[in-house]
Amino acid sequence: MARYTGSSCRVCRREGEKLFLKGTRCYTDKCAFGRRGYAPGQHGKGRRFKMSNYGTQLRQKQKVKKIYGILEKQFRRYFTIAARVKGVTGEKLLELLERRLDNVIFRSCFAVSRAQARQMVRHGNVLVNNRKVNIPSYSVKPGDRVQLKPKDNLVKSAKETIEKIKDRGVPEWLKSDFEALKADITRLPKREDVGMDIKEQLIVELYSK
Repeated sequence: MARYTGSSCRVCRREGEKLFLKGTRCYTDKCAFGRRGYAPGQHGKGRRFKMSNYGTQLRQKQKVKKIYGILEKQFRRYFTIAARVKGVTGEKLLELLERRLDNVIFRSCFAVSRAQARQMVRHGNVLVNNRKVNIPSYSVKPGDRVQLKPKDNLVKSAKETIEKIKDRGVPEWLKSDFEALKADITRLPKREDVGMDIKEQLIVELYSK
C-alpha cells in the first residue's frame, strides 16, 4: 500500500506547526521544527505572502493527510463515504480516520507515532477480536477488542513505549489495558475526541467546489 516516505520533519515545517509525526523526538530539542520553524527549501526562510482561500483549504487537507499518513486517493475515498452517510460531513470524515486500526494502536499509547503503529499492523503483530489483521486502514467498530501479539520482544518494546507516552492520555472512546496490551472500542469517536487543531470544514469546502 502506498505511503509517504519523505522527511516527517519537513512536513511539519511546510505546514507551519508541529504535527508530532516522529513520536518522542518531537518533544525534545532535536525537533527540526523547533530549530527551523520556517518552510523548507532554499527560499523558505524569507518567503512571506498572503494565502488565498483555496490555498488555506488545500493546506488544511494536506495537513490532515500527513497526520494520518494517507495519500490523496484514499483520503478522497474517505471523504466520499463521509459525504454519503447521515451527519456532518467533516465530523464523519474525522470519525472514519480515527477508526483506522493504525490510529487506534497509536491512540492507545502502544506506539509512539502512527508510522510505528502502521508498521506493527503490517508485520502482523496486531489482533482484532483474537484474529490477526495486517491492514492499517481496517476500520474498528464499538465492541471490538484490539491487542498486541504476546511476543516477548514486542511486549517489552510496547511496555517501554507506554512508560514514555502514557501521560499523553487515551481518548474516551478507547479503554486501554496497559498490562494486557489491549484496548476496547467503547463507542464511535466524536469530534471533541480528535484533540487536534483541524478545521475540517475547509476540507469540505475544498472538495465541494
